[in-house]
This record gives sequence, structure tokens and C-alpha cells, in this order.
Amino acid sequence: MEITLNWPLIREIRKTEYLRAKSEIQRLGAVRALEQSQERHDAQIAASSDFSTLACRSGCSWCCYFSVDVRAVEAFSIMDFVEQACSPKERERIYAEVRANSAVFIGLSEDERATRNIKCPFLSGGRCGIYAVRPQSCRNYHATDSAGCQKSFEHPQDFDIDPEFAPGVYQAGGAHVEAFSSAMSDAGYDVGAYELNCAINAALSAAGARQRFESKLKPFVALSGVEVVAEFDEAD
Repeated sequence: MEITLNWPLIREIRKTEYLRAKSEIQRLGAVRALEQSQERHDAQIAASSDFSTLACRSGCSWCCYFSVDVRAVEAFSIMDFVEQACSPKERERIYAEVRANSAVFIGLSEDERATRNIKCPFLSGGRCGIYAVRPQSCRNYHATDSAGCQKSFEHPQDFDIDPEFAPGVYQAGGAHVEAFSSAMSDAGYDVGAYELNCAINAALSAAGARQRFESKLKPFVALSGVEVVAEFDEAD
């Protein structure tokens, strides 16, 4: 699907969110700043002119079986939410699935992961159990026809499937994420991408991961983060 990029919109979102994120990272720390940014992220997407065309609805969970990348700050935010909002029994279930999924994903390349359907550990009863702190990848992933998502689920090795998406939502969400990531990077934090389950398992298994992150060191000793290439650099 080819679209015409709205460069003025992208520039404005990147500039505004970068400045707010930079200030909040300094005042609140990275994890709390992310959570503030995520609220604006949702509002930015909801304000898009084509938001009403989205087919995404509660109970639709085809994409909750796809591989998801997160940044370290997202992993720690999710873990905080699980500790605060989930019962001990639910935490036990979640972390057991995290460990099992991590064992599958740890030796796979990005392309290999894309061909595997594995249930997200936070999916319960067809709903996202961490919706308020769901990763930025999940916030931006969307479709205007869920049939494409279902087809991708049923044929995970077919990379030619291209679900229809909303151009305005795509640009607003992508620009917002890149602005926050730029603010994090400029503040000295790790902004590499990690597979969701592997990142959380590494944080659970290795003592001091969060302290290393907050000290602006590599948080996950056993994992290598992948650099995320910005889509909207031409807007600068």
C-alpha cells in the first residue's frame, strides 16, 4: 500500500513529542516518561482523521500471536504493571509463558520469528492484560480490515500478505514513537529493539538489569539489541 507522507504533520509531532519527552525523561526518569508518552501516543492516534476506519476491536487478537519487539524501557514498564495490577496466580502464569516463549525465540533470527505464531503471554481470554502499557509496536500495529490479519495468522510464512492500514494513524503513531526514541537516545539510554519475551525473561533472570538500564548501560547482558531504523528521517 503506497501512501503520500504528510511531512508537516510528521515534523510537528516529532518536534513536539521530542521536547516533551526530553523534559519528562529528565524529571521523571525513563520508565515514567514512557508511560506519560504512551498516553499522548494513544491520543495522537485517536485524533487522526482516519482513526474511525480501524477494524481493531476488543476481542480481535490475531496480531497477539505475532512476534513483537520492545525497547528495554517498555519491558521494565510492563513488568512494573504486572507486579502492581496482576494477582500472584496471574503473574505466575505470565512469567511461565514468558520463559517458555523465550526458549523458542532466543535462537531465531528476526525473519524466523516472523514465521512463528506464539501466543503473547499477556493475552488472556482474548484480551490484552497489559493494554495500558502495551508496547509501542502494538500501539502502532493496526488494520482497516481484520481479514488481512487473520490471513497473516493462518499463513505466517507468506510475507506477501499486506493488510490494509490507515495512513494517518500510521504516520502519527510512527512519528510519535521516533520522537520518544530520539529523546531517549539523546539522554544516553539503550534504545535497541529486543524480542518481547526474551527481554522480560532476561530482566527476570539477570540481577541488576534495571539498575544497569537506569545507569545508561546495556541492560540485558545475554541479549543483543537491534538498531531500529527511523522511517521519517527525511522529515528533519
